[in-house]
Amino acid sequence: MQDKFQSGFVNIFGAPNAGKSTLLNLLLGERLVITSSKVQTTRHRILGILTEPHYQIVFSDTPGIIDPKYKLHEKMMSHVKSALEDADIAIIMHDINKPVDTLTGITDMLKLKIPAILLLNKIDKLPGDRKATDILAEYQALYPGWEILAISAKQKHHTDKILPLILKSLPDAPPFYPGDSISDRNERFFVSELIREQIYGLYEEEIPYHAAVYIQSFEEKATLDVIKADIIVSRETQKMILLGKGGSMIKQLGINSRISIEEFLQKKVHLELFVKVRPHWRDNENHLREYGYN
Repeated sequence: MQDKFQSGFVNIFGAPNAGKSTLLNLLLGERLVITSSKVQTTRHRILGILTEPHYQIVFSDTPGIIDPKYKLHEKMMSHVKSALEDADIAIIMHDINKPVDTLTGITDMLKLKIPAILLLNKIDKLPGDRKATDILAEYQALYPGWEILAISAKQKHHTDKILPLILKSLPDAPPFYPGDSISDRNERFFVSELIREQIYGLYEEEIPYHAAVYIQSFEEKATLDVIKADIIVSRETQKMILLGKGGSMIKQLGINSRISIEEFLQKKVHLELFVKVRPHWRDNENHLREYGYN
């Protein structure tokens, strides 16, 4: 008799900067999605696939839930909606240091009718006068039917308890993807994301939020990959900031990005970056489609 196999979609929701992407990387055991201390780093829905002998979990990282101000934001929130429609289990990430009502606004919007796991993240940053047990009790009273766990995704506190909670509710089903799959995205996508991650790390103020990365060409050669990428911004002043005095900032961005891409691709890379100004690209349907925000 064949052992049972479990398979399903476990989709991660929450406010911006709650730690969703850090959690996904941790659960997969791979650095699949980019992270940043800045909000709204995640713009796409990204699947991460974990396959073991008796189960396959298709995780989905989603953009932080916001009130849309641009068409780009509307596209981001459409990813959240699609993730709600196919989820077998929902993981809700919430910063334990934030007020309770910041979570209730999100859960009221999600209207979940599937098994839910609430992860109260960043317990390592709790002030000394607050106890995690007291906060847990408050949330358990609000969400009596949910599994609730206080964790630190960054410090890996109590994160070993998450997979057993998922497997309690994961459906019995055959795998959705081949066993060697780790994501639904191609290398071009991950390269563009890695460059965008470096933009979040190097630049302050509005630059990361006005910037998009478009892979113009990706040529695989025997000894190295040759990649040309456009960085799109909204205004000429932003282009000047990106370039820096005498091109110093774009040079540093290129160095940082190349190191990160080589680590990901496990081969040498020749990277060329070009900065282009596209006014109001975040509200332009054609530009959004061109840059992969379908």
